[in-house]
Amino acid sequence: MLSKPSVAWGIASMPAADRPIRLAQRSLLSRVIIGVLSLLAVGGCIVSLASFAYGKNAARQSYDRLLIGAANDIAESINIIDGAAVADIPVSAFGLLSLALDDRISYAVRGPDGALLTGYETALPPEGSARRSDAFYFDSTLQGEPSRFVTVVRRFSERDYSGTVSVTVGQTLRARNAMALDLTKGALVITGLAGIALILSAYLVIRSAMRPLDRMASELLARDPYDLTPMQADGPAEVAVMTDAMNRFMQRLDRQIGAMKHLISDTAHQLRTPVAAIRAQAELALEDDTEHQPQRLERLLRRTRSLGNLLDQMLSRALVIHRTDNAPPEPVDLRDIALQVLDDCDPELLAPGVEVDLIITDTPVIVMADEVSVTEAGKNMLTNALQHGKAPIRIGVTTSPIQSELWVEDAGDGPPQDVLSRIGGRFERSAASQGNSAGLGLSILHAVAEAFGGKVTMGKTDTGFRVTLTLPTQTEADK
Repeated sequence: MLSKPSVAWGIASMPAADRPIRLAQRSLLSRVIIGVLSLLAVGGCIVSLASFAYGKNAARQSYDRLLIGAANDIAESINIIDGAAVADIPVSAFGLLSLALDDRISYAVRGPDGALLTGYETALPPEGSARRSDAFYFDSTLQGEPSRFVTVVRRFSERDYSGTVSVTVGQTLRARNAMALDLTKGALVITGLAGIALILSAYLVIRSAMRPLDRMASELLARDPYDLTPMQADGPAEVAVMTDAMNRFMQRLDRQIGAMKHLISDTAHQLRTPVAAIRAQAELALEDDTEHQPQRLERLLRRTRSLGNLLDQMLSRALVIHRTDNAPPEPVDLRDIALQVLDDCDPELLAPGVEVDLIITDTPVIVMADEVSVTEAGKNMLTNALQHGKAPIRIGVTTSPIQSELWVEDAGDGPPQDVLSRIGGRFERSAASQGNSAGLGLSILHAVAEAFGGKVTMGKTDTGFRVTLTLPTQTEADK
């Protein structure tokens, strides 16, 4: 805790990125240790109460046996002489009780009418207790001090005497309380030593269990900032889960960095030639006479459009790669995708006079994907067909319980088989698109299919050449 308000204000006013790490924040080890100590403290309280109850009960049973032994000895010494009960108190009756030097002892022998035959006027047993049992215990006071008493009843049935004689023996509680306290202390000492051993053992076990976390932290700190290779998933299952999550995060980060590097290198590589060509055409247009300037300007316009198409495809590919790594898949209706693609591509602008037929069903066609990414893939499919295919052109959606398809078909024959086997890579152009395409359209399509567990198929049909994006169907069981 900071003691000076000025210092506290100074730290609070610092930017979040410049604030020091709070050392007061408890570590995972300290939290686990505190939890274990709390459990042991609760267990210790329960054991202490149980030990005290056990010690008190053991002391009571022990001294109660001594009391009833003394009472039985006195009762056995009672004889009937001349029609009267006479008690010859044996010294052995109080031999064991006298071992408790600090305790007071009292006894009383009473006849059938409760008259004291011998002994002291001590506590009387509860009314009617003699008829309930031959021996019973009760608590009372002896000279103002809490005490424990036992009464033993002996019955006589002789010619000249018939009735009962009760013997009551009492003792104060000092010795038995001391015994209960000693038993409790002994149990607590053993429990305390066991608790200390458990704490040390728990600390060592927890420290050993968390060693993989320290190793992971050390490995991460020692890594090069550009090293995104997977970490070894050794250690306990919980650490392995954390390592696996971290590896997947680093894989996504690696893909993002790779996509950024590709975008930068592709931009530098692909823009060099169009920019040089535009500059050359502009310089020639300035040098040519008025008669040749329209031709130069027309070439300059074509180069500019080609450069615009290149930039659009590169940005589209970067957008798709970014969203497939960061946007979670959601239920998407491929019919809405087909309508959106047809509306965004504007066939009248790309291929004037070419009609595009839309073929969709009345039932929803649901897949788990990213709407923006699938839309970009569909736009590239339709754009390629409009620019390089033959009319008529169709875009449609089909579905089955297992997979659903978004396809674009034209009436042409498609690229040759050798080109078809290579197509789909970055900047891979078919013969029909040389000079008019960056070769990124089908690369975007393949990236979307791979991201959402689908595939891309291209081939001839009875009515032309078809490019198909296939994705798993979202069924009711998957929801």
